[in-house]
Amino acid sequence: MKSKKQPWIRLRHRIITAILMPFLSVYTRWKYGVEIPRFDHGGRQYLVMMNHQTAWDQFFVSLAFRKPVYYIASEDLFSKGFISRLLEWAVAPIPIRKQTTDLRAMRTCVQVAKEGGTIALAPEGNRTFSGRTCYFNPAIVKLAKMLKLPLAIFRIEGGYGIHPRWSDAVRKGKMRAYVGRVIEPEDYLSLSAEELHQLLAQELHADENCVDGEYHHPQLAEYLERMVYVCPDCGLSEFESSGDTVTCKRCGLKVQYLPTKELQGVDRPIPFRFLGEWYDYQESFVNDLDLSPYTDAPIHTARVQFSEVILYHNKQVLLGDTELRLYGDRLEVGEGELPLYTLHFDDTSVITVLGKNKLNIYHGDTLYQVKSGKRFNALQYMNIFYRYQNCKDSAAHSTFLGL
Repeated sequence: MKSKKQPWIRLRHRIITAILMPFLSVYTRWKYGVEIPRFDHGGRQYLVMMNHQTAWDQFFVSLAFRKPVYYIASEDLFSKGFISRLLEWAVAPIPIRKQTTDLRAMRTCVQVAKEGGTIALAPEGNRTFSGRTCYFNPAIVKLAKMLKLPLAIFRIEGGYGIHPRWSDAVRKGKMRAYVGRVIEPEDYLSLSAEELHQLLAQELHADENCVDGEYHHPQLAEYLERMVYVCPDCGLSEFESSGDTVTCKRCGLKVQYLPTKELQGVDRPIPFRFLGEWYDYQESFVNDLDLSPYTDAPIHTARVQFSEVILYHNKQVLLGDTELRLYGDRLEVGEGELPLYTLHFDDTSVITVLGKNKLNIYHGDTLYQVKSGKRFNALQYMNIFYRYQNCKDSAAHSTFLGL
């Protein structure tokens, strides 16, 4: 006999939301200095689409809507054992496999919509490193047309100045999070997939490479080496940050990060005014990089923890403290000349950055995760992987490096 499908939406979600909301409101406004106008949802359900700037974005949405919102979240959130089980019980986020088209997630969204729930997602699937809205998968358009819900465009502005992805420090400044527009089903269902994708990209676009106020903290540049790994003076390199300055460890270039988000060379001029320009230069450098010299000698090495992710369950540490080597066509994990794991890029479908600097590696049927120290740059591993794939496949997004 076929078992009855369990409802996704539970009464406890409404009760928990009502209890937590006052505390969440006070903390969020104190921590982020954010203005969140309350949205009059009129008792209707929505598909909320937001640009993604801070680690707290989902709470901004909850504070605007003041009712349970069911968030689409990366599978990593569901692989933390007891913590994951608690979150599933309390707020029931919808799991999705990052950077893939996940049919299971789409089916869950359909179920939540049928039960009357409001669903929220960040179409980018990633927080921005550069201050600009990232590329997002056109499959999001398919989901919108399938659900046929009003689209609430939720804009987050100033978040990159307050808490850039590469930093641990939340700065003092001003930001705003609000519903900028509602697009009704009758206004978008007649659009082609390409037209709707274009419309959403336009509505969600944000570029914070500008002077829009000041953001203050004693460690403004701390951990900027999580993002930058190409020096404008000497090419592929490593950086070290301290206070408001980041320094190239190869040539000694020093760059100061100002409260206005502007960059300033300390002892010599630099060709960038904002980090977005440095990010673009870095991507252009990688897209022109010949990887063939790096099949024998590694581009980068790091000390890491190497784990296997048991999806929707937990993580099993395979190597607690080991060496990770990045080559032009593979990753090697383990000590010495004979690595315990060789992950060829030809057998790898996706490499993606989680949080500030964790790596998820989808290799064959196995998902591996790499964690390292606070100064580890995971971005370069993903960028080199996509450079290899683009050279091999002549992919449609031939300059796309993973974000």
